[in-house]
Amino acid sequence: MNMNLPVAAQVYSVRDEAAADFEKTMQQLADMGYDGVELAGLYGKSAKEIRDCLDRVGLQAISAHVPIAEFEQELDKTVETYREIGCKYVAIPYLDKERWYGGSRYQETLDNIVKISQKCREAGMELVYHNHNFEFEKTADGGYQLDALYETISADDLKTELDLCWVKVGGADPVTYLNKYKGRCPLVHVKDFIRKDGEVVLVAVGDGEVGADAVVPAAVESGAKWLVIEQDTHTFGTPMENMEKSLKCIKKK
Repeated sequence: MNMNLPVAAQVYSVRDEAAADFEKTMQQLADMGYDGVELAGLYGKSAKEIRDCLDRVGLQAISAHVPIAEFEQELDKTVETYREIGCKYVAIPYLDKERWYGGSRYQETLDNIVKISQKCREAGMELVYHNHNFEFEKTADGGYQLDALYETISADDLKTELDLCWVKVGGADPVTYLNKYKGRCPLVHVKDFIRKDGEVVLVAVGDGEVGADAVVPAAVESGAKWLVIEQDTHTFGTPMENMEKSLKCIKKK
């Protein structure tokens, strides 16, 4: 089994650096050994400028986190932007509370996800959903909200981008979930955390509870196409230091 999946950096992890000098930051990620990036915003640049920059430094734009509201407001334009950049996947990164299971906009959101997915497929892209820990709150029948979402929408319309940190914070087992969604999880967010004074503190991969030794092989076995390293906050070390440390940890697996 090939354990050497390509690894992308979620640009949100280095958002301040990218905002200050996008191309320099992308070059630094490429120099570290990252194979691609997952975008989170365009930093005032056009799709062509982003694509050309990534081409110059040798990174693939594998995916982008795009709020569902952007799709709802300008579906055709939004899809075309990420198609032009060259993304294979686009991810809904979060849902506001009224869109959660049982919320006032839940059914509307489900319907819109199907419409968005159809438009993405026409452009040669796949729609995925990135979880946090709230999706592991229980539904009325005792299951997890995340599973209710994927049971309601077909795998053709919505793939999963499991964030293994939030799976574990939510009280579930990351390896179990990778196995559960085998064949439906092309992108896997590898993120780590510790618990300090009852709070979740994000740390470099390998320094926390997630267990990279177990989850990386499980991601490979699940059929994942890419691993994506994300660290939203950096209590210990700088963003660039942590992204390099995380990548070195993953590359050892």
